[in-house]
Amino acid sequence: MHAKMARNIEEDIGQTIIAGFQGLSLDPVIARQVRSGRLGGVILFRRNLGGLPEVRALNDEIHALRPDEPPMIALDQEGGRVQRLRAPFPELPPMRRLGETGRKSLAHLAGRVLGRGLRVLGFDQNYAPVLDVDSNPANPVIGDRAFSSDPHMVSRLGAAFVDGLQEEGVAACGKHFPGHGDTDLDSHLALPRIDHDLERLEAVEWPPFRAAARADVAAIMTAHVVFSALDPAVPATLSPKVLRPTLREEIRFDGVIVSDDLEMKSIRDHRDVPTAAVEALAAGCDQILICHHPEEVDRAFDALVRAVEDGILDPSEIAESADRVRRLKRRFVRVDAAPDDLDAALPHADYAELLASLGEGEEIAGVDPTEYDLSS
Repeated sequence: MHAKMARNIEEDIGQTIIAGFQGLSLDPVIARQVRSGRLGGVILFRRNLGGLPEVRALNDEIHALRPDEPPMIALDQEGGRVQRLRAPFPELPPMRRLGETGRKSLAHLAGRVLGRGLRVLGFDQNYAPVLDVDSNPANPVIGDRAFSSDPHMVSRLGAAFVDGLQEEGVAACGKHFPGHGDTDLDSHLALPRIDHDLERLEAVEWPPFRAAARADVAAIMTAHVVFSALDPAVPATLSPKVLRPTLREEIRFDGVIVSDDLEMKSIRDHRDVPTAAVEALAAGCDQILICHHPEEVDRAFDALVRAVEDGILDPSEIAESADRVRRLKRRFVRVDAAPDDLDAALPHADYAELLASLGEGEEIAGVDPTEYDLSS
């Protein structure tokens, strides 16, 4: 491969990887990967987050690793069980609580509260909202994270939440396509399967993703779930029969498709991370998540380079994915000075208005303060 071409391809491949690490301090392996162009972004978890000043300082340090093309910084801040930041950051109730009101204005306000708060702390993307339809009471992983069991309600409130979050300058990411709501297994622990026919998927699972696409959602995250009507053998994240034919062509989504964490057991029990990385990009993902072990980033990166050299991955498709990621970053990655008083800059008034409208006190009923680590 020509040296200039190789460098360009390697820069493009780096844009497709988002990684996590352990601890409150920036991992030196992650720092090296970002500086060298092997890593396009970082995802932070509760294990990485101290007080507000420490969070902002860490994000500033990550952004500064590559001033010419700052990495994107993301997290899962949904509300309810899944929120990495806790008080004094505004803690939202589960999205089901918003769904029970049926009010788009409150979903929009919730998105704005999160967006403004996350922007103050230097985050660029939030892996929210959940667009799954809560259609299975036995589902161990979605439940009250979803707005509703009614796909129309999930569509309305999900799109409003996306609008609010992105109005405040933070990229939204709807999840988990083609739909994780009717599973009876947790894909962090096992590989779920859904046997609904296409008519059911089009009527129940897909309307919220269509609505989010119309709302210009920046990204959509895939599900590590087998959908027998689409591909009876391979989970959606890794299936060429799922992502491009449905999400790109039928739903007409042109934003960034990001995989769920490739270190989850639903994937790792069947293939290693480098193999899954190649399969995910071949299937149509633009970005892959590797949430726990930075050394897996190097293995995945090398596997992706070899796959391009061996003709397994099309370099033009990698370039298209990297272009989508760069468009997202140009729109949402913002490197600016931190406010003098981080707490004062948080959206306390809007947060109080939201809680009052929901009939909640400052201590939100039903929120489990135990960390729920989606990528454990």
